[in-house]
Amino acid sequence: MTRRPFSRWAAYIAAMSLLAAACGGGGGDDEPQTTQGTGPDRHKGVEVTVLTFAGPQIAEPLQRRAPDFNGQTGATIKVVTVPFADLYDKILTDLATGTNSYDAFVFDPQWMGDFVPPGYLEDITDRVKGDQALKWDDIAPFFRDFSASYKGRTYTIPLDGDFQMVYYRSDLLKKDGLKPPATWDEYLSIAKRYHGEDLNSDGKADYGSCIAKKRAAQSYWMSWSVAGAYLQAEGTSQGAFFDANTMKPLVNNQAVAAALDVYKQTTQYGPADELNLDVGDTRGLFTSGRCALSADWGDIGTLAIDPKTSTVKDKVGAVIMPGSKKVLDRASGQLVDCDATRCPHAIDGVNHAPFSAFGGWSGAINAAVDQKVKDAAYDFLSYMSAPAQSNVDVTLGKTGFNPYRTSQFEDTELWVKAGMSKEAAENYLGAIRTSLQSPNMILDLRIPKSAQYQGVVLDTAVAQFLAGEITRDQAMQQIEQGWEKITNDEGREEQKAAYADSLNIQR
Repeated sequence: MTRRPFSRWAAYIAAMSLLAAACGGGGGDDEPQTTQGTGPDRHKGVEVTVLTFAGPQIAEPLQRRAPDFNGQTGATIKVVTVPFADLYDKILTDLATGTNSYDAFVFDPQWMGDFVPPGYLEDITDRVKGDQALKWDDIAPFFRDFSASYKGRTYTIPLDGDFQMVYYRSDLLKKDGLKPPATWDEYLSIAKRYHGEDLNSDGKADYGSCIAKKRAAQSYWMSWSVAGAYLQAEGTSQGAFFDANTMKPLVNNQAVAAALDVYKQTTQYGPADELNLDVGDTRGLFTSGRCALSADWGDIGTLAIDPKTSTVKDKVGAVIMPGSKKVLDRASGQLVDCDATRCPHAIDGVNHAPFSAFGGWSGAINAAVDQKVKDAAYDFLSYMSAPAQSNVDVTLGKTGFNPYRTSQFEDTELWVKAGMSKEAAENYLGAIRTSLQSPNMILDLRIPKSAQYQGVVLDTAVAQFLAGEITRDQAMQQIEQGWEKITNDEGREEQKAAYADSLNIQR
């Protein structure tokens, strides 16, 4: 195989820069704007059933805005929710059996590898380009390409932008003259420094680190955010899950061993029941002042300004995921020191590999439903993503929606209006921008059976390792064997081709 130059991804990421004013165009008006089509009754009598995650995040903005959309168009929107662990199977079963109980889905876009090839999702390429209200060009190029597209065609409308970063108590670090963690060793050092101290003046011992590690939730992405810095150093197209030439899993080596050790050590500085905590739990702990550090998606930045629940407003900083000064030599399976050749994108000798975990909740339409229902479903998803709605929703922590439009990164006033100080807004958006602009961004796995690779095999092994049920080496072997079985069952050459496509590698 030969690899294409990285120029395509570099161009996408460069477009995220705040200097790229040409990519702007999103409005800041809070008032709902008219969606595609005309007339308040254009979808009168049409009911659209949307399936998504039982949060209440993600479902909340859909449910809240459905009545307004009904008033504008006459369409009735019914939002059905299931636990995240059930969402993939629920969608696949409904589509594959032809039951078609659901007309649209708000889901993980990496699952398109299973849903697009059989023809289950509606191709909306032409519709988004002609939709003036949607302002498609204002959606950041990374999310247009990854969250919305599959093999050059558009199948989803992004409603959210997801990747992970580290949050820290800026007031504590400033008081003690500490810098935010640049490496995972520094993360552990800071976590140890504050663990057991009273961080919110309530007379109780608090925690150095809070990371959601609940099994069958979304915690397996957290473990890969740690592993990424050890696994991928040559840029996005190198990939961090498999050897692109052989589809051999990159899981049984010194890099993943080091990452698992770090991940388990963070548990020493967390709540006693951390292995049973989901992201909602750890976010609540952080915003109530009980955690010095956390690793999460963009939600903590907006939850921290909620006056009803947060005690840490303007006391929160964000930074790109910590990195490593050692990376995997794939030929030997050993960790080796970074240098200019091995780590061409290193910052001060540290290899960072921010992880686009999940990719951002996105909306898709069932290709098998009646055209009138498709039209109403499209208009609803377009309405939810349009700047007038999304520019508000991404600033509300309760939604689970994080910024994904260029205008949302450019306009700090949007965030100041929501309650952030200008300094906090610049820090939050700066951490997101640094991550998105990284030429070493890790793309989440988007090949057939990605939910089994990660949500079943990886999640199970990591959970058993953290619980002490298996050793680190047993965990790596279990992941490798499980991934190899899926690859062989699906067809190694077919999976290799899909993986190459996902990384933009020319075969």
